[in-house]
Amino acid sequence: MKDVLLEIRDLQTHFLTDRGEVPAVDGVDLYIRKGEILGVVGESGCGKSVTSLSIMKLIPQPPGKIAGGSIRYKDEELTTAKEKRMKMLRGNEISMIFQEPMTSLNPLLTVGEQIGEAYRLHRKASRKHTRLYTIDMLNRVGIPRPEQIVDEYPHRLSGGMRQRVMIAIALCCEPELLIADEPTTALDVTIQAQILDLMKKLNRETGTAIMLITHDLGVVAEMCSRVAVMYAGKVVEEGPVKDIFRDPRHPYTKGLIRSIPRMDIEQKQLYSIPGNVPSPGSITQGCRFAPRCEHAMDKCHELMPELKLADYDHRSRCWLEQGDAEG
Repeated sequence: MKDVLLEIRDLQTHFLTDRGEVPAVDGVDLYIRKGEILGVVGESGCGKSVTSLSIMKLIPQPPGKIAGGSIRYKDEELTTAKEKRMKMLRGNEISMIFQEPMTSLNPLLTVGEQIGEAYRLHRKASRKHTRLYTIDMLNRVGIPRPEQIVDEYPHRLSGGMRQRVMIAIALCCEPELLIADEPTTALDVTIQAQILDLMKKLNRETGTAIMLITHDLGVVAEMCSRVAVMYAGKVVEEGPVKDIFRDPRHPYTKGLIRSIPRMDIEQKQLYSIPGNVPSPGSITQGCRFAPRCEHAMDKCHELMPELKLADYDHRSRCWLEQGDAEG
């Protein structure tokens, strides 16, 4: 597809542990089109954040490593890119908003210094111009009194303001791809809505593609045009948001949607998917979801199904959907 900005094929990211080499991401296939918002959802430990860090080549080595697969950005292979090249891409063409703004921001540098650092590096701007641009960025992300806040330190700001600073840092060079890893974690619902509205507005105005990592299906429904559902290091379903919510094909996706509290019907007890997410590397054959799936057959425990088209632009990794249940 000509409009694909980033394409991931069979990505494998492993970590060395006391149990040996463990696959945290084990064969992920994803793509992001120019200007779209892609949601990546799944339970904690499914490999969402590791996938995003692999794209940025920020996996700590050791104990981690990209063991195989391909990450292509504008037809450039990132898995083999040199660190010098990645430094030119990070913060410039590909930016990331990390999960915890307080731990991601440097407590010894002012907000202005942290936003301006990437801009000066990539745009070769003067200090005076950088300061004016930084104030403008703070204003664009909705921070009041930007002329004063630019000289403040992170600990002086609220959680919502720190997250806005992180967004300003990520967007200061107008990247083509923004990776947002749980950008509203630990924020109250009012601030969450403001942050999501801000990201949607910036996507609409600048055309920046966004990979939104979250466990909140409500956020996906509000923000995204497509969604990829991950489970135990693999994508198990991917397609347009409307199709996924209206006609989910994988039992895990069905379970996630069934777990959403409903206001239109009386629920005596909230539904939860039985069992737990397997630890990485503990299931070596068959479908990873089979031990928790009420529809699992013998074949599900023996062979891993491929991620195949279930409908136009809608893919699922399930034997029941692929018509090979008895094969």
